[in-house]
Amino acid sequence: MNLIDRAVGLFNSIPQSAISLMARAVIGLVFFRSGLTKLDGFGLSDSAIFLFQEEYRVPLLDPWLAAHLATFAELTMPILLFAGLAARFAAAALLGMTLVIEVFVYPEAYVLHGLWAVALLTIMTHGAGTASIDHLIRKWFSDTTE
Repeated sequence: MNLIDRAVGLFNSIPQSAISLMARAVIGLVFFRSGLTKLDGFGLSDSAIFLFQEEYRVPLLDPWLAAHLATFAELTMPILLFAGLAARFAAAALLGMTLVIEVFVYPEAYVLHGLWAVALLTIMTHGAGTASIDHLIRKWFSDTTE
């Protein structure tokens, strides 16, 4: 076996679960940290609402509502990703948010948003992996139906 074949074999041996775990952790941190910046105590900061009024300007949504919905998603979906609970659906929600950010807020940040999309699509395609509640649930249900 030549060096290239051995290298490819080594790359092929990387467990998909490890890739999914890394994707869940990294993209979850991106969104969770963003959500934390919008808080003031237990509520939304005035500056967060101001950003949605003056800078983000998401169409069709009232800025107050958009700020609350975005913050809710940024704080809850990452927790689901970290736990690996309903991870595919949490990733889909964050991918939708990423698309809104790319199209309406920061279209010039397509490289960054593309990287986010790759991580989210990896989770959506391959699931949360074995280090997840999703895996435990799937295993429990497959054991009880046999």
